[in-house]
Amino acid sequence: MDTGTLISFLALDLLLVCVPGADWAYVISAGLRGRSVGAAVGGLVSGYALHTALATAGLAVLVAGSPALLTALTVAGAGYLVWLGWGVLRRPGVPEEGEQVVEGRVFLRGATISGLNPKGLLLYLSILPQFLVTGDGGHLPVAAQTAALGVLHMACCAAVYLAVGVLARAVLGARPAAARAVTRTSGAAMLGIGTFLLIQHAF
Repeated sequence: MDTGTLISFLALDLLLVCVPGADWAYVISAGLRGRSVGAAVGGLVSGYALHTALATAGLAVLVAGSPALLTALTVAGAGYLVWLGWGVLRRPGVPEEGEQVVEGRVFLRGATISGLNPKGLLLYLSILPQFLVTGDGGHLPVAAQTAALGVLHMACCAAVYLAVGVLARAVLGARPAAARAVTRTSGAAMLGIGTFLLIQHAF
């Protein structure tokens, strides 16, 4: 795996990470509610660390080769997005300085969101394998290449999501109405994506 491959993967990965989705919605909500953005981002990244470990161990190949298992994981992720999106719509995030922060809960929810995120499954099962170099030629083992690309993805997520959470807090912190609108939009997006995926796998 050469530098050109890494740069190509990084460019595509940044494009995917910068597309707003469930991860964005969660980190924005965490920032606006006064929760620890660091804990939220740490949870999200830990979910992708699990994906990376499973892919490195070769389990991603097994999941990709089992349509029933892949469908079950996608449906579970979609169902969780629907539940989370509905919760955000019912109680949109606004800046709350006095709210008690339970960082462990914030971290765990972030890990669950990214661990079940259909976009994450797509990356590890469909996109990442395209950048692996196999055959002779002195290349790193496939497992090592997978781990390297997974860590690169985790670094991209950490950088982008930290920026999103901090900016959301700084820009929308003094604008409750705008903060509520942005959070509701994020919740609606999660609800819509989850519903679409559930319908797609139902027919």
